[in-house]
Amino acid sequence: MTEEFSRKVGQLQGPILVLGASGFVGANLFRSLLAVRHDVYGTTSSLSAWRLEGIPAENLFAADLLVEHNLVRLIETVRPRTVFDCVAYGAYPCETDADLMVRTNVSFAVRLIELLRQHEVARYIHAGSQSEYGDNAAGTLEDAPLTPNSHHSASKAAASGLVHYYGKHLRFPCANLRLYSAFGPLEDSSRLMPTLIAHGVRGTYPPFVSPQISRDFLYIDDACEAFVDAALNLPADRFGESFNIGSGVKTTIAEMAALAQKTFGIAGDPQFTLPDRAWDISDWYANPAKARTVLGWKARTPLAQGLASMVAWYRGLKDPEQYRKSSKQFGADEVHSVSAIVACYRDGQAIPIMCERLTKVLGKLNIGYEIIFVNDSSPDDSEEIIRGLSARDRHVIGITHSRNFGSQAAFRSGMEVASKNACVLLDGDLQDPPELIEEFVAKWREGYEVVYGRRVKREAPFHMRLAYKAFYRVFAKLSDIPIPYDAGDFSLMDKQVVRSLLTFPERDLFLRGVRAFAGFRQTGVDYVRPARRFGVTTNSLVKNIDWAKRGVLSFSGKPLSVLSTFGVLLFLFSLFLIAAQTASRLLFPELAPRGITTTLLFIIFFGSINFFALGIIGEYIAKIMQEVKKRPHFIRRHIVRDGEIRDAVDEHETRATRRQGWS
Repeated sequence: MTEEFSRKVGQLQGPILVLGASGFVGANLFRSLLAVRHDVYGTTSSLSAWRLEGIPAENLFAADLLVEHNLVRLIETVRPRTVFDCVAYGAYPCETDADLMVRTNVSFAVRLIELLRQHEVARYIHAGSQSEYGDNAAGTLEDAPLTPNSHHSASKAAASGLVHYYGKHLRFPCANLRLYSAFGPLEDSSRLMPTLIAHGVRGTYPPFVSPQISRDFLYIDDACEAFVDAALNLPADRFGESFNIGSGVKTTIAEMAALAQKTFGIAGDPQFTLPDRAWDISDWYANPAKARTVLGWKARTPLAQGLASMVAWYRGLKDPEQYRKSSKQFGADEVHSVSAIVACYRDGQAIPIMCERLTKVLGKLNIGYEIIFVNDSSPDDSEEIIRGLSARDRHVIGITHSRNFGSQAAFRSGMEVASKNACVLLDGDLQDPPELIEEFVAKWREGYEVVYGRRVKREAPFHMRLAYKAFYRVFAKLSDIPIPYDAGDFSLMDKQVVRSLLTFPERDLFLRGVRAFAGFRQTGVDYVRPARRFGVTTNSLVKNIDWAKRGVLSFSGKPLSVLSTFGVLLFLFSLFLIAAQTASRLLFPELAPRGITTTLLFIIFFGSINFFALGIIGEYIAKIMQEVKKRPHFIRRHIVRDGEIRDAVDEHETRATRRQGWS
């Protein structure tokens, strides 16, 4: 950076806050400002952000700013006077979550500006994008109609509209900078310039898109200077306006290939074999006249000079391969994303530990995930604990039921809310080890749609271990479908399986049974089930018997068949006894019984059989009565998100409205 740039930075009103400082533009801007003064603070979602290595910890704020609590705490702590907002999502092909684009690019901007209005900031400069113009990006003036051509384009256009409203109508000191194709050090390695350089230093061309596709390449130092100039020179009568930040030079891909050949001395001809993206157009360049007139800014770095500077930076990397792997294209695997659903009752002490272990293993797997804690009306402070966790991590969601409906209803409640491509069901008492999810996902990637935990051993008294073993084997023998031995609810199910299970209308749900009934490709993973870590188990002998009875009655009609068979056998045996008694009286009268012992024994025997049979029939009738009433599986009282406890009805309506709006 030049002395002139340093002088300008010194004139900015501080403290200075750079939001999204771990991104390409944000990191370069943050570093350039921090090189001049110390009252500069940057935000990142993770302290492990590679672009921020070497930055003093006191200048970084690591938090998920989509969580309202974290954003409020940031603004109240820093109390910035100048804010550069570089937070964005959706500019990369791998970023495809349309709902997250709206939350990040639009909803976040609204909450942020509202907070900043309360703290009377001097300037708010928003990082917009040339994609706001969509198909109309050929030297377009700032007041031209926007024609978005992607979800990202539409969300950024909406953000620029918000900036215009706050500036023009509410007199908030803000501006929107429509950045064109910025390039330079710290750029994502999957983008055109880093790819071109990585190939060029080896004397080869990368594959290109169509040669007539064009870009307006802007060196990152010039982009950083645009933010500073906008903060210093934006007049009050221009609050809320957008400015094109580009070189104004149209460079085609063919011209870019020719520059690569000249820079690196590459032999041969380039290959234009990459498929064009939906938003690629042949005329894509800025008209920066307004930025030059109003802000006093212009691009100073020619393309060849910027490329040479970036080549020098690339050659100075200690580990080019590590830089390549830092790309967002190697980010979280959303194809194998997981919703971890944790059924909680009296598990307040275990919930934070479960969350920590789940976060660790799911982060290690580098997959998209969410953690759904279903508080089944626990009498402890589980809801407040879940609220605290969700305030720090937006991956955490909570559901609170209006009363205790049982673990099966809790799992179903979580599955209805889950948004990822598989669900993992766990008990909240830490008896289902989250670390086993790594093996579950490995089996899922092999093609299995259901992966269940198989309890080869459990930490429990001998009589309980024996009883559990006996139950699974008796259940499997009585069941009308094959049931795997020692397989509880702890399992991973592909979303196709989950959708199938959610169509089951039965109220008395026995998940491990309906999971087997659903079919699909299934396999088991062996593990040792540990004892409950905190408190006393909520199970008892009576509950376990009821649980076994539920499983058998839900998946087998054999008890009725046994009764029928037993009844026929007893009837035949009775006929035999009648004949034998009659013959004895006629042929051997002196040997015939003289008392009532035999009569009493038969009455007691057949009476007990009748009562037993009526009891089993009654159980089936009770289940029929429960099913025909069609009462709901559960009733939700609250939904917990982003540190807020929300009414479940309002949350459901909001999510439904959002889904309709994007359908």
